[in-house]
Amino acid sequence: MSSRNLIWDFTKKCFTFSIIALTISDRYASITPVRGQSMSPTLNPVAGEGESFLGFSSDDYVLVEKFCLRKYQFSHGDVIVFSSPHNHKEKNIKRIIGLPGDWLRLSSSRDTVKVPEGHCWVEGDNAASSFDSRSFGPIPLGLAHGRATHVLWPPQRIGQLQRIFPHDSLSSF
Repeated sequence: MSSRNLIWDFTKKCFTFSIIALTISDRYASITPVRGQSMSPTLNPVAGEGESFLGFSSDDYVLVEKFCLRKYQFSHGDVIVFSSPHNHKEKNIKRIIGLPGDWLRLSSSRDTVKVPEGHCWVEGDNAASSFDSRSFGPIPLGLAHGRATHVLWPPQRIGQLQRIFPHDSLSSF
């Protein structure tokens, strides 16, 4: 076999693999890094003794499934990745607190807010360092990229993300 055929076969296999990988990451699942402390302690907990990997503090990497996007099948407590309402190039990760039609009681101001149709209310688990719906209001569901389901990195934190929902935020009218 000539080196020309070997290079051509290698190129075809790389191209095929790239197309398959792009399709999977676009339609089914992807891996996303989590930066910042807004979702701490669920994601990127503050590093303490023995919590870093090989002496390095690292960002969490999460598996983001995209099947939920077909009909916007989200639930209270889901952690979602979405485009920032102010900068479409920036991705955020927060927990869903309110879904369309929900009435929410805001803990900081004693106000009550209704989540409009086609929107959701998101908040970070670490309220002190989170820029979320308390700052910019409900976000359109169309900005969602998917639901984070598992922590994949660092190795000592590998596991499924829990769906946590603060019931005291939701009001019934």
